[in-house]
Amino acid sequence: MSESIEHIVVTGGAGFIGSNFVHWVLDNKPAVRVSVLDALTYAGNLENLEGCDPDRMTFVHGDICDADLVDSLFAEADACVHFAAESHNDNSISDPSPFLKTNVYGTFTLLEAARKHGMRFHHVSTDEVYGDLALDDPARFTEDSPYKPSSPYSSSKAASDHLVRAWHRTYGVPITISNCSNNYGPRQHIEKFIPRQVTNIISGLRPKLYGDGKNIRDWIHTEDHSSAVWTILEKGRLGETYLIGADGERSNIDVLQAILTAMGSNPDDFDWVKDRPGHDRRYAIDSSKLRKELGWEPLHTSFSEGLAETIEWYRNNPAWWADAKRVTEDKYKALGQ
Repeated sequence: MSESIEHIVVTGGAGFIGSNFVHWVLDNKPAVRVSVLDALTYAGNLENLEGCDPDRMTFVHGDICDADLVDSLFAEADACVHFAAESHNDNSISDPSPFLKTNVYGTFTLLEAARKHGMRFHHVSTDEVYGDLALDDPARFTEDSPYKPSSPYSSSKAASDHLVRAWHRTYGVPITISNCSNNYGPRQHIEKFIPRQVTNIISGLRPKLYGDGKNIRDWIHTEDHSSAVWTILEKGRLGETYLIGADGERSNIDVLQAILTAMGSNPDDFDWVKDRPGHDRRYAIDSSKLRKELGWEPLHTSFSEGLAETIEWYRNNPAWWADAKRVTEDKYKALGQ
């Protein structure tokens, strides 16, 4: 299918995961042009697209709920990779409404345009739609795991997944879905776990850890996520779901202590804070379908090396995160977090 993909629309392409995907495509697929559609909410940043070839990348400032705008973009492209989402659990607990608008109605708007134009559509989702696993459970999520979302965020993503499948079955829209584990790497908003801890230490603030710190997340470098998404877009069977993971299970306290150690601090130099409501205990991805069926493998297999590179990026780019840091920490301070 890759021969027919010459022009893709990337929604949310100025955000963390989306912008890394745009850079990956421009670096690895020289025949492909990219149109980025992004509303530039607080999580989107045009600086994330610096260095992109202007002859191959076009930025469009707009909302995925704008049906006329989406239609005009889809009329000129071969495929859409849909990253755009409200994605921060804490924010969804405080105010679920933007999550329903963007993640549910926005996805519906894109699907209707894809149906009209017969466009290849790849939907990027999260492992959080499956709920969580017990800490002592050896099982991992698979494509057949039941949906048990815990938060307004994960519920809205679960709804969008179901819409995508329905538009394939009912209308024949050529779709695939990927559900990915936690991404890390450069350009991630500092409200997220790893960059918040890193920028706290750089700023002379004590890192903070929810609950007992035993919650487990399955980490993947964002470049590996990008290569997996393209592999699915290129080779995936239409109508299928593929889980993306890199066997990166680690507890939050282990990750925080690894950050502290890597940055020359005492591994116990952090504060405990009250746990998040409904905090999922463990995520774990079984990506064997993606690996066996499509031949994908992660390249960033050393978490310590990837973490060190990520820390270095934040050290070298304080201007990128300083303003957002002040706003984010003020918000968390008001919440006692």
